[in-house]
Amino acid sequence: MEEEPHYAKAKWANILGVSTSGYYTWIQERDTRIPRKDQLRADVKRIFEEGEGAYGAERICNILRTEGEKASFTVVRAIMAEEKIRSKHCVRRQRSLTDSSAARDDRYENHVKNLDITKRFQVLSSDITYIRTAQGFEYLCQIMDVYTKEVLGSAQASHMKSELVLEAIERAVGRYDLGPGTIFHSDRGSQYTSKLITETVARLGWIASYSRVGKPGDNAWSESFFALLKKEMVHGANFQTREEARQRLFEYIYGFYNTRRKQKLLGYRSPCDFAVSLQTQSLRNAA
Repeated sequence: MEEEPHYAKAKWANILGVSTSGYYTWIQERDTRIPRKDQLRADVKRIFEEGEGAYGAERICNILRTEGEKASFTVVRAIMAEEKIRSKHCVRRQRSLTDSSAARDDRYENHVKNLDITKRFQVLSSDITYIRTAQGFEYLCQIMDVYTKEVLGSAQASHMKSELVLEAIERAVGRYDLGPGTIFHSDRGSQYTSKLITETVARLGWIASYSRVGKPGDNAWSESFFALLKKEMVHGANFQTREEARQRLFEYIYGFYNTRRKQKLLGYRSPCDFAVSLQTQSLRNAA
């Protein structure tokens, strides 16, 4: 329309199915829209890099909105396509490593089913996963606060005995005030139902809780964390040594996931940022 002088703008507008006023508005705003899109492109690339390749268009769009920017999912997705950047997420299923065949009676209660989880340290979730290295499998046990999604403690070893779980518990207890009444939830694997761990949980005054047999969704918090870990850091990696895997896992958990990885359920804040906001609110309420 702008370059064709032979017909009136109103006629072109009718042919192309647009309004004349819309055309003139576009002319007026064109010079400002181009810089805005360039800035949006830069912001999309910045957030993608801050997320270390873990964020898709929807998450980037919502993070931009929390920063006070106007962001369209369609535009953000188009920019990502133009820049040839995409989230590293893909669908893979975590295989359960723990054997619950010896813990199938009613002694192992599930205390979190239908529980309203409303505060930090109310429920802890724990599980074990494996990491492949050139030196053999490396095993990771983590303990997560269900409310803030923060990993409170973790341990790695070349075995998956109950001592691995004990080490993760001791690290969590050493960093946080996890008092009596805390629910410690896991599956019914032999590591968690062992005398060493049940006695440790009892000594701390915690309440032992277990997933139902054949119901991995009962411990969805740990399942979800391991899925993120595998998709965002492990898949495609080629760890030559156990020590290399341990270093990378530590960096991911405490240098990225806890401190910088923004989560939708936390209002697009990281677990640590969300925990700080809870503490700040608690202090305000106390005042």
